[in-house]
Amino acid sequence: MVLRRWPLRSKLFAVLAVVAAGATFGLVRGYAAEIEALRPSTGDPVPVVVAARGIERGTVLVEDALRVERIPSAYAPPGAIGSVQDAVGRTLVSDLAEGEAVTRTRVGAGGGPVASRVSSGLRAFVVGAGIPAGVLEPGDLVDVIATFGGPRPYTETVGTALEVLSIVEEGAGTFEAAGGSGPSLVLLVSPDTAERLAYATAFASIAVTVAPFEISA
Repeated sequence: MVLRRWPLRSKLFAVLAVVAAGATFGLVRGYAAEIEALRPSTGDPVPVVVAARGIERGTVLVEDALRVERIPSAYAPPGAIGSVQDAVGRTLVSDLAEGEAVTRTRVGAGGGPVASRVSSGLRAFVVGAGIPAGVLEPGDLVDVIATFGGPRPYTETVGTALEVLSIVEEGAGTFEAAGGSGPSLVLLVSPDTAERLAYATAFASIAVTVAPFEISA
């Protein structure tokens, strides 16, 4: 039996392959050791429900819009929901981008379609728009202007850049507004603004103007 000698080049490739395999094993083992060493500070992985796609505020969460990811407990946001079933049926009170965690502060505890979208400390207030149907959409911003009569009539802005939560079309519970009838607007306001609007609707003619849409940088 004749033994065939490997060419010098083949021997070099074999040696390099062994060295590369050893180096790779060392790197992987070192990385695993680093992860294991960090575990006490980052904590064990925990399940966190995140948005499977972008979801708008006011949406009732459904199962196919969510997924579960396991992340170190140290990086889990406070109030994170860990089960899809605990999130399904809840209403979002703020927008979620794909991959963002669903937390208990991001979902409403219940209530109607308007109440579930009103953040803590704010109120929903209904005003007559005096604007033709189709001009506004939920999410638009409006200013509310009141004109008071009497011996010395005057006009003042009683609400600025108020978000439109929803629109009630004419014939579905609207009321007369300055400039004629039109859809009623459900606006998101602070309690102080709600008081000013209530006074204005009782003693003044109301007009609504559309604020510019600002794109955040």
